[in-house]
Amino acid sequence: MARLGLDYESIKAINPKVIYCSISGFGQDGPKKNLAGHDINYIGDAGLLSLSMGAKDNPVVPPALIADIAGGSYPAVMNILLALRERDLTGKGCYIDIAMTDGVLPFLFWALGKTSASGINPENGNDRLTGGSPRYQLYATLDQRFIAAGPLEDKFWAAFVDAIGLSEKYRDDSLDPQETIRQVGLITQTRSATYWEPILKKADCCCSIVKNVDEALDDLQFKDRGVFDNTLVSQSGDKIPAVPIPITRILKSEEVSQKAAPLLGEHNDEFLK
Repeated sequence: MARLGLDYESIKAINPKVIYCSISGFGQDGPKKNLAGHDINYIGDAGLLSLSMGAKDNPVVPPALIADIAGGSYPAVMNILLALRERDLTGKGCYIDIAMTDGVLPFLFWALGKTSASGINPENGNDRLTGGSPRYQLYATLDQRFIAAGPLEDKFWAAFVDAIGLSEKYRDDSLDPQETIRQVGLITQTRSATYWEPILKKADCCCSIVKNVDEALDDLQFKDRGVFDNTLVSQSGDKIPAVPIPITRILKSEEVSQKAAPLLGEHNDEFLK
């Protein structure tokens, strides 16, 4: 932007009240500021990726661009809104430096706390929330689906093991967590996801069947809340569902049909005039 004469200082000279936001991988200063990177590098540098990468012979690439969205876009929105309120009070604009790697760190709240307080570094897939506990685990079913099990609290754990019929011998998961995980898995793999789903729902124990994307799009919960109601319409009339963003309904436009991104050169004449 400086090369183009559109950096913050140049714009500030024209409008001192401007709020100018830059988003980059590592921020505008520090030894890594000019390094190339992508999401996987940023979450790797922040330590987040190390917490749950799957088995060494079959590492798992995360399915979400955590740094791009949660470490970049969301902090940018948050800081821009704060800067607008600050400008309301002081009349001054500001420069906002968003580093996606910095923005990932809040996701490590428990890991950072554990490491800082005890000196114990969390291992890959071996902690309470990363695969080391029977109470926060993925269990396979007979038809190769998975149960997302999160019965962390005792009352939910008791409801879960009652629902699946786990032997009393393995219910105290503090004795041998890995064996409890194995025993639960042996049970869940004897039946299909369609068998387990109503049982887990009735038990209300923080356990559910992992949905694929098609099933999520068709979920009655999302339909009732209108999450996928908005559509994007191109100039040619083509329509696709808009990607949901976490803005509460009361603040959204009542118009559910929105214009899509413009075609290449669509507004050239308008702006060049």
